[in-house]
Amino acid sequence: MKVAKFGGSSVADANMLKKVANIIVSDPKRKFIVVSAPGKRNKEDIKVTDLFIELGNNFASGKPIEDAKTNILVRFQTMLENLKLSTELLDEIDESINQVLHNDSLKTNRLDSLKAMGEDTLAKVLSLYLQSLGYDASYVNPKEAGILVSDQPGDAQVLEESYDRLFELNDREGILVIPGFFGYTPDGALMTFPRGGSDITGSIVAAGVKAELYENFTDVDSVYCVNPNIVSNPREIKVLTYKEMRELSYAGFSVFHDEALIPAFKAKIPVCIKNTNNPNQPGTMIVSEREVDPNTPVMGIASDAGFLSIYVSKYLMNREIGFGKNLLQILVDEGISFEHAPSGIDDMSVIIRENQLPIEKEKVVIERIQNELKVDTVTIERGLAMIMLVGEKMNSTPGVASKATTAFENANVNIVMINQGSSEVSMMFGIKEKGLEPAVQSLYEIFFQNLN
Repeated sequence: MKVAKFGGSSVADANMLKKVANIIVSDPKRKFIVVSAPGKRNKEDIKVTDLFIELGNNFASGKPIEDAKTNILVRFQTMLENLKLSTELLDEIDESINQVLHNDSLKTNRLDSLKAMGEDTLAKVLSLYLQSLGYDASYVNPKEAGILVSDQPGDAQVLEESYDRLFELNDREGILVIPGFFGYTPDGALMTFPRGGSDITGSIVAAGVKAELYENFTDVDSVYCVNPNIVSNPREIKVLTYKEMRELSYAGFSVFHDEALIPAFKAKIPVCIKNTNNPNQPGTMIVSEREVDPNTPVMGIASDAGFLSIYVSKYLMNREIGFGKNLLQILVDEGISFEHAPSGIDDMSVIIRENQLPIEKEKVVIERIQNELKVDTVTIERGLAMIMLVGEKMNSTPGVASKATTAFENANVNIVMINQGSSEVSMMFGIKEKGLEPAVQSLYEIFFQNLN
């Protein structure tokens, strides 16, 4: 029995939904279907979720909402008409929008309730379409399915009791279509997962129903070892471990949200990434363990821009008990989360995503570090990028770091920071953003270009 999740590009319009339906009914093991909201139909298009966010923001700021609402309704109307389905659902969408906007009890999670409508409506459309084709299909709301989450608008976490409730879905007949991206608190409040959270829902459902396989359908044949926007025709990855995929997802791979695989990982359920437009391709398998080829220790190169570094120096820092804790506590006090914290004897760097430390807050953080920690130096460097090499047991393979530094040298890119730590799965390099593409291209050449 399989759980199949279809991303936004896979459900962007009626033609894509027809492909999705064909994929679902081609394999009777595909019993549980999780869907995203409709994505972009072309490069200039707008995702349905973004239309709902625009609607919510306009309402909150007192701006007109009719254009955004009309765009949403027209999007679903076109889809329903092209699938030759009744348009009665449009009245339900309109009514739901009005209820959410004018319900004062939803002030804290109104935007969550609006954002969730894209997935929720698409699940209803797909179940109706499957029924019109003569199949036994049902829409299942996450509350009905038993997906219970924490009370954190926009950042909900699944509660453990969800899994036992989800398992009971195995007793139901037919194809069950579940909207992704959201669940309900024990008190019945709707909460969304972080953006891209439909992948999280798919993983949660797979773990809950104890699926043999979790299939994640997207718009690529497989996972590539590097961003194809940076390197043309990169090598495909056939098999990855959960750890490798999580590291790659965190560091800029757009296939998965970096939290998405945790439920499947804990339940040891294999994941297969497949292409909705080319479903007969084998795709990429993500598994608990794989055989490691000593000739290919690096499985992927991930990269992301938008980082900064807080550099702190103080003579005899290593003798000062609690220095690192006190430095990070300042960040906690200011509501800033950090990514990495490489350190030396007398100095320490804290790597942060730039959106965590706006320019207007920079002065406060620097003054607190100077006044409270009595440091010799504190500086902030913006415009950094992180490049991560990922591979199981990579760090126990001789020569990986040497090859990497040679690649940076060949690209004439200076390394600002190296963070290897205790992980056997990843090695991270910090550089200036302008060197990102040449560095990645050089790393690809040295680790993958000569492979068969």
